Amino acid sequence: MRIRFTTAVMLGLAMLSASFLSHAGYTQTRHPIVLVHGVTGFNTIGGLINYFHTIPWNLERSGARVYSASVSFVNSSEARGQQLANYINGLGHAKVNLMAHSQGAPTSRVAASLIPHKIASITSIDGVNKGSRVADVVRGILPPGSSVEGGADAIANALGSLVNALSGSDNPQDGLAALETLTTPGTTRLNNALGWKGVNRWSCSGTNENVWIGGHRIKFFSWTGRGVWTNVFDATDPFLGITSLAFGSEPNDGLVGVCSTKMGNVIGTHYDMNHVDAINHLFGARSVWTNPVSLYRSQANRLMNRGL
Repeated sequence: MRIRFTTAVMLGLAMLSASFLSHAGYTQTRHPIVLVHGVTGFNTIGGLINYFHTIPWNLERSGARVYSASVSFVNSSEARGQQLANYINGLGHAKVNLMAHSQGAPTSRVAASLIPHKIASITSIDGVNKGSRVADVVRGILPPGSSVEGGADAIANALGSLVNALSGSDNPQDGLAALETLTTPGTTRLNNALGWKGVNRWSCSGTNENVWIGGHRIKFFSWTGRGVWTNVFDATDPFLGITSLAFGSEPNDGLVGVCSTKMGNVIGTHYDMNHVDAINHLFGARSVWTNPVSLYRSQANRLMNRGL
């Protein structure tokens, strides 16, 4: 009886060891991964609260090397893209893989236009690639030059300065520029300037995975959720429930329409996940049907298998 028990224990340990070893290099990409936050985002607050909640660790535990970029809390995608390009240049790697949430997606596309030789891939996660109707509505209720507009801008800039102080960064803030760049007309102007690389100008679909910028091939991917109310314990769901009204019957994640998120090779758009769930917040309170962490890990493995 003792022999059988010992054999069973040894077999169990062997299976656990095999499982661990099989996943040891699951996310070990050739080039480092750089996570890029969205509007009103940050890389970390005091080293305690990360924008991408537990994502870096869950990528690193299977072999990935991960960085979290810090760009402006609020600013235009052009300004944030230049900041991201400077950050990437400072890392000293030949190339990087960008995984970008929300405004991080157009920010990354701007960076790719500036330093295409340094970008191996861009993955858009609930990205604002064709603008947001929520931004259109907000822009419509803030009359240009009005005291209301000025007050909103001042509040956004003040919050950005506070985030700078808490995160140890010194990025410039411009609330109105952030709002303008995220509207449909603002994003269209940006896409025109970038030649619609990786974004389908004419239809609700992605494009070819291979995108050529400045003679360099960059792999483009995207995914998004289309849930809004996904967890009764998530305090951000009621807010997203309100903002989702701007889309009418159009599928959306609470802040961005599904069609706007599509870029390059579209991995999926039917995940039960809202805009905040996409970064595994609020502290992991999300739908039981979609685990965003697994999406990041699967994408890292996809990049690895493509030699990236």
